Amino acid sequence: MAQNSVRGEGTSGGAGTRDGSPDADSGARGASEEAGSRTEGPPRGAGSGSRTKEAGSRTKGRDGKHAKGGRSGPPGKGGDGGGDGRPPRRRKRRVLRWSATILSVLILGTAGAGYLYYQHLNNNLETDDLNLGDHRAPEPTPNSAGQTPLNILLIGSDARDSKENQKLGGAKDTFGGPPLADVQMLLHLSADRSNMSVISMPRDTLLTIPKCTDPDDGKVYKETGPRMMTNESLGRGGPGCTVATWEKLTNIHINHFMMVDFSGVVSMADAIGGVPVCVDKNIHSRTSQGKGSGLKLEKGTTKIKGEQALQWLRTRYGFEDGTDIARAKAQHMYMNSLVRMLRENTGLTSPNQLRKLAENATRALKVDPGLGSVMKLYDLGNELKKVSPERTTMTTMPFEYSGSRVVPKPGDAEQLFRLVRDDIALDGKDKRKPPKEKLSDDPAAPDGRIALQVQNGTRTATEPAVSGRASAVAQLLAAKGFVKAAPDTATSLTESKTVIRYPSVELEGDAQRVAKSLGLPLSSVKKSTDVSGITLVVGADWRDGARPEKAKKQDDATPESADALNGSDKSACMKVDPNFTW
Repeated sequence: MAQNSVRGEGTSGGAGTRDGSPDADSGARGASEEAGSRTEGPPRGAGSGSRTKEAGSRTKGRDGKHAKGGRSGPPGKGGDGGGDGRPPRRRKRRVLRWSATILSVLILGTAGAGYLYYQHLNNNLETDDLNLGDHRAPEPTPNSAGQTPLNILLIGSDARDSKENQKLGGAKDTFGGPPLADVQMLLHLSADRSNMSVISMPRDTLLTIPKCTDPDDGKVYKETGPRMMTNESLGRGGPGCTVATWEKLTNIHINHFMMVDFSGVVSMADAIGGVPVCVDKNIHSRTSQGKGSGLKLEKGTTKIKGEQALQWLRTRYGFEDGTDIARAKAQHMYMNSLVRMLRENTGLTSPNQLRKLAENATRALKVDPGLGSVMKLYDLGNELKKVSPERTTMTTMPFEYSGSRVVPKPGDAEQLFRLVRDDIALDGKDKRKPPKEKLSDDPAAPDGRIALQVQNGTRTATEPAVSGRASAVAQLLAAKGFVKAAPDTATSLTESKTVIRYPSVELEGDAQRVAKSLGLPLSSVKKSTDVSGITLVVGADWRDGARPEKAKKQDDATPESADALNGSDKSACMKVDPNFTW
């Protein structure tokens, strides 16, 4: 799979996701409160090896010893062994995990550290494949200046695969178990680099996890859902399956992912010198059953670091309503405070502090190959630093409860995803200009000679695809004279509005002719390298009838249910549950 650099984003897309047979609903597995609820998923294969950046290299652990089982191959491949129940012969996958928002420390701090110990820091980094699914969401259309947005998925796991992480994470009954992606945040940097948005997804969101293939051992995990908890995705081949799950749900093209472990959170927080957070009452996160993060703070603002920072990011019991939603709010507050502190150049005041941060960050980090060097992280840090706190918006995916779990909230969740897809700032400060419609200079071929493929994109975050929609629209086109219109019945996509894509300029006129025959605006015709010929994707605006619904004036406001928090808000203070005060 082609990988991107930070300077030139965009990965060629593959075939559409094929529908699979849903597994049975997963059941809850008992786990500690702070580790988070786990659900039973399909059988997992034997542990697989760490992915490496260089073809043919043997995986080298952080203790300096070489692991067994490395084999030559393209980047991101390696490892042998199968799932026959015998002890795995290949190297054990060292899945890294983090407690969310500390990634801002890494990004901005590494940018400040520059090229200290450049090659040494490069060797610290571990990489893994970006997307393990069959489908890539389409790349966004560049703006008038040729710029494209940048989307990075920040992933955290509750895995306890080392003594240090077991000590920090607790939950002894989960030691050695498959990792769960218990923290997931999508960071969106606008094409013009003027604003940044973050969407958190609750870890117990029920959805469909797509088919994923483990790049180490070739194990195939079939598509399962629609009531599979999103945090199960990480154990189905690695972080690339979590990326695939997000792309399937949101149809947002993801350029990179990043993960950090528990111990990395502590070491990086120490290197920075602490981050100020606020509570409206004294708080002690503990229960009579021994649950809770252990966080203990006095009312008001406190600068937290080290293990206390980890406790803050993991606290659920103690904040008002005691849910993952409250935890996400606390993480948003921490990230905002952290970014403000770094931009004001407080905390990191000496070369030694910067060197320590860079060392700890790269040792704690796992990324996709597109970010697999200090130079690329440095470039990314510089891009992110262009955005002021005033133009940064933290949100949580709108949701509603389904039993004790949550599902995307109809309407609101798709609205938030669409704003990100269309690169519309969540702070409401963008002034949208209507797209300019320009007829192609290349005349269209006769209707009967225009070949095109029709795909079903009627699926949304909350509704399944309309069965047979691609075939129905292909027949409609054939009746209009487009006799070479062929349905792609194996592909199911998510597209809010019907779109016609074409790969090269000589097909633009033909694509516009198809749009005109259907009464679609020329703005629905888009050039894309994700298709090999003219491709009509029937969107959620055309679930039935002879033509898409008449376009309504779109509301570009961020849904109130997204609980937006502006990055410049210094007054934010977490509300404490009276049962957890002292």
